[in-house]
Formats: sequence, structure tokens, C-alpha cells
Amino acid sequence: MFSRNRSKPDLKAIGLRIRELRGDLRQEDVALQLGVSQGQLSKVERGRIAPTLEMLMAVADGFSKSLNWIIKGSD
Repeated sequence: MFSRNRSKPDLKAIGLRIRELRGDLRQEDVALQLGVSQGQLSKVERGRIAPTLEMLMAVADGFSKSLNWIIKGSD
């Protein structure tokens, strides 16, 4: 049923996709909408830390993208 050979999520790729969605919007403004600090959003976008599930869901809802696309890059 479940594969034991699960790969770890690519945090840099996830961060780049979130950065792509943010576009020209300021980190401070998007962070406020996501309920996180600008510093936390910056670390997520650079792949330094993993986004929380709540943050991923807020990004998906706010930018009308699927969680699958944000995490894996495909719908």
C-alpha cells in the first residue's frame, strides 16, 4: 500500500514555487496574509525551513493552486 522508499520533499523547489506565486507582491504583505512573519516566509522561500501544513494550505487557497503543485510541481 505505502512505499517504504519515500523521498523527502525538496524544500528549495517548494520555496521557489511559493516565490513564483508571490510574484511582485512584497514578502511582508504575503506573510501577513499567511499569518507568518516575513522572516519565516523568507526562510521557506529559500528552502531553509519547511512550510507548515497551515501555511501550505493558506498559499494554496490564496493563490488558487493545488497542494500537489506546491509540493511536487505537478497537478
